[in-house]
Amino acid sequence: MAKQYKSVPGTIFDVSNYIVLGIIGIVAILPFLYVIAGSFASDAELTRRAVFLIPETFTLAAYRFIFSTSTILKSIGVSLYVMVVGTFVNLFFTVTMAYALSKRSLMGRNTVLNLIIFSMLFGGGLIPTFLVVRELHMLDTYWALMIPGAISAFNLIIVKNFFQEIPPELEEAAKIDGCTEIGLLWRIVLPLSMPVLATFTLFYAVGHWNNFFSALLYINDPSKWPLQVMLRQIVLLSQAAAGDINAMDPNFVQPPEQSIKMAVIVVGTIPILLVYPFLQKHFAKGVLIGSVKG
Repeated sequence: MAKQYKSVPGTIFDVSNYIVLGIIGIVAILPFLYVIAGSFASDAELTRRAVFLIPETFTLAAYRFIFSTSTILKSIGVSLYVMVVGTFVNLFFTVTMAYALSKRSLMGRNTVLNLIIFSMLFGGGLIPTFLVVRELHMLDTYWALMIPGAISAFNLIIVKNFFQEIPPELEEAAKIDGCTEIGLLWRIVLPLSMPVLATFTLFYAVGHWNNFFSALLYINDPSKWPLQVMLRQIVLLSQAAAGDINAMDPNFVQPPEQSIKMAVIVVGTIPILLVYPFLQKHFAKGVLIGSVKG
């Protein structure tokens, strides 16, 4: 078979695409590289150099300050617990409700769907939500960070649309073999839905990991604060706290406030960056395949 060569216009177009996408990629990653470099830089260097990618003086002062107590490690454990359990709660309620609503024979299906769409346009507001959480005795509990947002209406509709696209012949064959509805969901539907489930698993997990506003509202006990709230407190109190540590330990080098902010960004972002590559390939397929028709 003869080798096919691209035309000159096609080659120019491909090269132009590579150049443009390369520039966009560099522009996107440079700020984060600067943040990483700044988190290891000294106070004098951050003041003297506006932008740099490699610090002249490498120091771990900002990270020593952040991890100077076991509180930050405990807050990481809280965030991991809320992220794992909260994501499981999200997926459980989203999948079970979406599976039920994917059945066109379900009584009252259209009414429930209209209520879900209504909730996407109108919400109860901050104060009513707080009152509901308080009356359910969830204040100062981790459930306050999981239950109020257990189901995302947008994600629910996409998962429902995905379930509707599964060939009904598979379900009929499973029912003939004596499979129940729960067995049908577990053995047939879920294995075929891994792309969309992987996508929304990451969506829910990132939402829990980055959420700090709910903890500010519902969690009064500092020992139950997740990582994002603790990092926020570190940024707000960095100067005063560093002064206290310096008074107790004369050898402690007080890190610059800007360096602490950059180190906080790195600490809060790295865990998600480590998980993202494993699920990134499911994004386009998982979201688009469930949003084509409904």
